[in-house]
Amino acid sequence: MTNLELVLNMLAEASTTEISKDKKPKTFTENKEVARKGGNVAKAARVQLEKTTGKEVVTSLNAKQIKNSMLKSDNNDNS
Repeated sequence: MTNLELVLNMLAEASTTEISKDKKPKTFTENKEVARKGGNVAKAARVQLEKTTGKEVVTSLNAKQIKNSMLKSDNNDNS
């Protein structure tokens, strides 16, 4: 997971918490709808960022793979 993926995850969670405080869901279905809305906030941010930068935000790499990829890149830059 990249830093941007983590930030978007945090945005989804924080948005869901705020929406939940406002809507005060009582049932599972209501909670599910609140969670969807929170996720949609992060999705909108991701889509806008990808549109602006022209790069995908979500990666299939895990943290260890990202670190190794960055180390290889640094080593190639120093050659």
